[in-house]
Amino acid sequence: MAQKNYDESSFRVLKGLEPVRERPGMYTRTDSPCHMVQEVIDNAADEALAGFAKNIHVAVFRDGSVSVTDDGRGIPVGPHPVEKIPVVVLAYTVLHAGGKFDKKSGNSAYAFSGGLHGVGVAVTTALSTRVEVEVRREGKIHQIHFADGGREIGELIEAGSAGKATGTRVRVWPDGRYFDSPKVPMAELERLLRSKAVLLPGVKVMLDVQQADGSFARQEWRYQDGLSGYLREAAEGVQALVPIYTAEAYADEESDYAPGEGAAWAFGWFDGLQVSESYVNLIPTVAGGTHESGLRGGVFEAVKNFIEHHSLLPKGVKLQQEDVCGRMSFVLSARILDPQFQGQVKEKLNSREAVKLVSSMLLHPFEAWLNQNVEFGKAIADIAIKQAQSRLKDAQKVEKRKSSGVAVLPGKLSDCESENIADNELYLVEGDSAGGSAKLARDRETQAILPLRGKVQNSWEIDANRLFANAEIHDISVALGVDPHAPEAMDAVLANLRYGKIIIMADADVDGSHIQTLLLTLFLRHFPKLVDSGHVWVALPPLFRVDVPAQGKKRPARRFYALDDGELIAIRDRLLKEGYREEQLEVGRFKGLGEMLPAQLKETAMDPATRRVLPVTLDAVEEATRLFDLLMGKGEASGRRAWMEAKGNLVEADL
Repeated sequence: MAQKNYDESSFRVLKGLEPVRERPGMYTRTDSPCHMVQEVIDNAADEALAGFAKNIHVAVFRDGSVSVTDDGRGIPVGPHPVEKIPVVVLAYTVLHAGGKFDKKSGNSAYAFSGGLHGVGVAVTTALSTRVEVEVRREGKIHQIHFADGGREIGELIEAGSAGKATGTRVRVWPDGRYFDSPKVPMAELERLLRSKAVLLPGVKVMLDVQQADGSFARQEWRYQDGLSGYLREAAEGVQALVPIYTAEAYADEESDYAPGEGAAWAFGWFDGLQVSESYVNLIPTVAGGTHESGLRGGVFEAVKNFIEHHSLLPKGVKLQQEDVCGRMSFVLSARILDPQFQGQVKEKLNSREAVKLVSSMLLHPFEAWLNQNVEFGKAIADIAIKQAQSRLKDAQKVEKRKSSGVAVLPGKLSDCESENIADNELYLVEGDSAGGSAKLARDRETQAILPLRGKVQNSWEIDANRLFANAEIHDISVALGVDPHAPEAMDAVLANLRYGKIIIMADADVDGSHIQTLLLTLFLRHFPKLVDSGHVWVALPPLFRVDVPAQGKKRPARRFYALDDGELIAIRDRLLKEGYREEQLEVGRFKGLGEMLPAQLKETAMDPATRRVLPVTLDAVEEATRLFDLLMGKGEASGRRAWMEAKGNLVEADL
């Protein structure tokens, strides 16, 4: 097949909302329009969070459209001082335009909001056949519409007098071409709206759903007691082992954090109930994140201090965080000035400072509550101690099984102290230098380090009986307690597994990627049960470090990490928008893991609260096997050359 020319005309520049229509999955979920509608709901909730709206009304119509109405201030409709077009048009048609930037300089319309990048409702416009906006502001009603994914922008008209009423009404017709299902799932929408009512005590949230006869069925939510009322309702009919502890704490002018940053929480221990819900600036974080890590860390430290103060811990028992928090139910709502999420859909909070923020806000008040309510404190301590004792008994059973063998662990292995397989982690680290840093950075209780000298042998076509001729592969197998096996082997081959997670940690460069590939080749070919059972993970250490100077007494110096050039550009753009100058930002590039300080390695790749690690999964085994045959097989040189010529441009290589 003749190849197309690769020249200047091959490049295409996507303008306006075209990037969203071209790649909608980068900006929103595409299983249904729910997240796209949520962007509009979040704007109404931000008005309520800022104290300007008391009612949020959502209506779902039979034609598939959804309207969102609030009684907030109303979107500004006047011309932007720089762009010279109405602000409402900017909000709905221009990416990275919004009223939620400049939070630190005081020019933002919102101190705390879920919106970060000015992308949300512009995505809604891009993926809708029509969007109608009605604004009640300054005594007037203004109307405008956008059609055909934002390609058509209607005229902004004045449609009458609003009197003293203010607010915004937005009606959206999602374009079914961009979604697996064109309908908004009602269960998910109801859960979202209920959560807004929980997090905004006193705010009425209403949902009207149009019925077949044209009438509307209404649901309303209003929680005067906020988080505690919601958790109490969720636990109705379930025995509470201790009363629900609820409180909130926010930073003031004298704090190390921005004024208003902090959290509200409600948590307790129930017999047979497990509730764990968290939010950041009213955005549900269904995958958790660093604020949840801060909550668990604060609760653990407070309970541990209480147990030590009252000498309750039996001899030989060592508490772990999961012993205290494993059966805890909680609802957490954090307010963070500039939250960083994993992806545009904001399912998980990544802000590292949130760990310390939430834990420090919670620790002392909860510890004081425990000591003021000693009976409840001892009940929580009893739950944690029994869980720890049960865990130790299970670990002893595993120890009897694994100690029956005669294998001697590799001398270069720095093993962990814990005997709980589920908690234990083995880091396979590239090089002795990086291994030394990892040993200093690790948690000795649960993290083991096995440094690898040089690159592991390509084992794709090596017979299993000859594997142990390679010293590195031999040491990996012995350290894991698992012998090489075939894909059809019984699960019993993992009976002596010593670690719940095997984490490959290599440099963020081409050599590191090669080592990762060789280790993944080894596990896929000769230890497939480890992959099938979810035991193999890959760490994502950063390639760049960005040091940001302090801004007066209120904002200490900060440090950010970027995996690649794309993240570095995003971090730099964000800091420039905050008011920093290019020359103020100090960007450093890590040559390898061994160059990182132990504290940096711990924060970015080893601390479970802040690290980035990805599980290795195989959804299409046959396809993956064919690809590895092509890329790793000795007799596939010609096939590899053809593949590289066809798809080499897809590789992101740091050469």
